[in-house]
Amino acid sequence: MNEPLAPVHSRRRAAVVTVAALTAAGAAVGALWSLLAPPIHGVVALTRAGERVRAYLGAEADNFFTAAFMLTGMLLVTAVVAAVAVWQWRAHRGPVLAAALAGGCAAGAGAAAGVGAALAHLRYGAIDIAAAPITQENRVHYVLEAPAVFFGHGPLQIATFVLFPAAVAALIYGLCAVSTPRDDLGAWPPAEPSALTGRIGTVDAAPPVVPSPPSR
Repeated sequence: MNEPLAPVHSRRRAAVVTVAALTAAGAAVGALWSLLAPPIHGVVALTRAGERVRAYLGAEADNFFTAAFMLTGMLLVTAVVAAVAVWQWRAHRGPVLAAALAGGCAAGAGAAAGVGAALAHLRYGAIDIAAAPITQENRVHYVLEAPAVFFGHGPLQIATFVLFPAAVAALIYGLCAVSTPRDDLGAWPPAEPSALTGRIGTVDAAPPVVPSPPSR
């Protein structure tokens, strides 16, 4: 394996760049999701008792799950690509960049949810049941509801959504690390050969040495 070149930037700066880039990537994913996620078609209707109710057409309510699953899948793809890309930054390989990768993916997931929800709200607006233009003659008003970014609004569900891409990215980065034969991961500064293996090197083509039996 070739020895790594000395890095131009410090490891701290590399971590900051990683977090910032992943946060920006998450915001871009949220913007793209707001254009691709399916809205939910519904109606605001007036009952015979004069009450206003809201209902969804057919299986349109399933789009709440579909939209959230779509955003989660896009973030997971981003996490996998980010883990492979960060691993290529050979000079800075190690726990600092791994932590920056996980933190950046979590920040990117938060940015994607925030940007996606804001743009979807701007695109479809909010449904005001009380202001729906329904009368006794026109009892049904069709509406479009913005897609959801989360599977639910509980704290545990939101935390899982944010941390799941970070966990996947950390797993991919860890798999790359354990598949590397060098203890220093090929990063800078390179370790001494003896420190890499903890044993004395041997010639690859040399036959194994069989210990002789003890003399009696």
